[in-house]
Amino acid sequence: MFKKILIANRGEIACRVAATARRMGIQTVAVYSDADASAKHVQACDEAVHVGGSAPKDSYLRWERILQAAKDTGAEAVHPGYGFLSENEDFAKACVAAGLVFIGPPASAILAMGLKAESKRLMEQAGVPLVPGYHGADQDPALLQREADRIGYPALIKASAGGGGKGMRVVEKSEDFAAALASCQREAINSFGSDAVLIEKYVQRPRHIEIQVFGDTQGNCVYLFERDCSVQRRHQKVLEEAPAPGMTEALRAHMGAAAVAAAKAVNYVGAGTVEFIVEQTAYDQPESMKFFFMEMNTRLQVEHPVTEAITGLDLVEWQLRVASGEPLPLRQDQLRIQGHAIEARICAENPDNNFLPATGTLQVYRKPQASSFERSTVRVDDGVRGGDTISPFYDSMVAKLIVHGDTREQALARLDTALAQTHIVGLNTNVQFLRHVVRSESFATAKLDTALIQREAAVLFKQETVGLAAAVATVVAHTLHAEKALQGADPFSRRDGWQSHSLAQRRFEFVWQDQPRSARLNYLHDGAVSLSLEGEEAASGVLTFAADGAGLWVQWGSAPRVFSQLDWQGETAHLFTHQGATRITVLDPLAHAGEAAQEGGRLTAPMPGKVVSFAVKVGDKVKAGQPLAVMEAMKMEHTISAPKDGVVAELLYAPGDQVADGAELLKLAA
Repeated sequence: MFKKILIANRGEIACRVAATARRMGIQTVAVYSDADASAKHVQACDEAVHVGGSAPKDSYLRWERILQAAKDTGAEAVHPGYGFLSENEDFAKACVAAGLVFIGPPASAILAMGLKAESKRLMEQAGVPLVPGYHGADQDPALLQREADRIGYPALIKASAGGGGKGMRVVEKSEDFAAALASCQREAINSFGSDAVLIEKYVQRPRHIEIQVFGDTQGNCVYLFERDCSVQRRHQKVLEEAPAPGMTEALRAHMGAAAVAAAKAVNYVGAGTVEFIVEQTAYDQPESMKFFFMEMNTRLQVEHPVTEAITGLDLVEWQLRVASGEPLPLRQDQLRIQGHAIEARICAENPDNNFLPATGTLQVYRKPQASSFERSTVRVDDGVRGGDTISPFYDSMVAKLIVHGDTREQALARLDTALAQTHIVGLNTNVQFLRHVVRSESFATAKLDTALIQREAAVLFKQETVGLAAAVATVVAHTLHAEKALQGADPFSRRDGWQSHSLAQRRFEFVWQDQPRSARLNYLHDGAVSLSLEGEEAASGVLTFAADGAGLWVQWGSAPRVFSQLDWQGETAHLFTHQGATRITVLDPLAHAGEAAQEGGRLTAPMPGKVVSFAVKVGDKVKAGQPLAVMEAMKMEHTISAPKDGVVAELLYAPGDQVADGAELLKLAA
């Protein structure tokens, strides 16, 4: 077994490989770009080498620098992860030439499966079922048109060197073919440097089912069952699960045998995935399913954890053992399926804006209780931490959330709960969209095909599951709870709005879905409060709340009692409940008290006002949450609390001073 390996990748997959290597007693070397100097994967490894600028072409794709890093650190092998150089046959050859083991298949297998047309010919010779189509070298447009007419419409034009959904066009009728071909070729030449295409029949109700295969240097090859990856957006996977719903034992054996035949046709070694397109006559007739070879990914897949969940195996460990020359750990007849697993890809993107990728800082990154990089009921694999930045240089995936259950129904329930417990503030993500997919009728009942998102668009996009009334009530409750926490023994410090005559009132202003809204809070004589949402006759009643851990149980009038957690991003409150998540902008400056409690306090003035007093002096040691100063603004006092442990380094104002909004009041030193 290797003593040291270099991981030629970044982010989640680099952390994933490092975790298994550490468990096996193998030292690891990370490589990093300028943007990743403090990244999680750098700290996950034993050593780290800088390889260039932030853009991949200046760092993670500069394989000569990566090989030099391996040589300089004494690494014996290189794990390419997925993406970047993982399917680059020249890099695989260069590793071998440099005396390093490439933890992946032979370069010849990567080359054979890299070109779609060539791989189709190989599969045809191996007896693997193919979609009716044309995979020839003659790229004359007139010939391609005739072949499409022969195959029948709808037809699919695909870039021969393509991948990731690029260079693909569906053509519904013959007269549209020429324009679609020209468009596809333009995209192919820009993305892959080749405008060669192939033509295939467009499969109806298609499911994307792939088979995990593994080969060793002794000629053994097994399949580790299937994964259904049908839920896709822009031809890229969103949810993956194993085993595939509705899969019969006969079809599984048939597809597994075909996948092994495909791997053996190129003398495959290591982890690989044979991807099939599966045609189904109807969603509830699995016996009618027919499968056809699409392509082979000559690397570990992003979705490999669902296979690990149902087999109990560590596929990275298998990769390392096979690359070091060991035989496969198990035979085909020793492999078993255990339960059901689903993986959700959490990405920085805006699903309601055509999945536009997002960048920004993970100001809040709260995960469900889970394992990392190992099999469990709930598992979260990621390469980021709270406070990290999702940059424009790399993939938009933040994390992979994987759940496992005895049945698909149990796994679905666990996934929905885990997604509800995933709270991210600072940039747009697809977390709520994933919850909508999981709860959709098509996914819940396994009516799967690659058009599921389009079919269910009405219940997936622009969904508001919390609602204005619940958002307003929750924000007000959190604000009152934060203010109550600032009360002391002095009766004049009470924040209950008591007056000797009449009822005290308080007005809150909001912006909700770009519309101004307002609410009125009444302090009742018995200590209770009532809240009314202006313009909504039914939205009024007594507001009650109770703390429970990091959140509140909130009830307003006759509405159901709801548990919520709240995080602030400037003036915007991000609200998380089990029912869903939403955001609302609070214009009432008093609402900043909620921010103070959530963040453990601020060192800046939440609004223009006067410094009433300081509770500390220079040199005092303070704890997170400890009161530091009192401000008066809008006829209310506000306590400024310590955001962290520290020592008071400087008081920047004196009692009685007027300060501007955002002015720093004092400085803390670590």
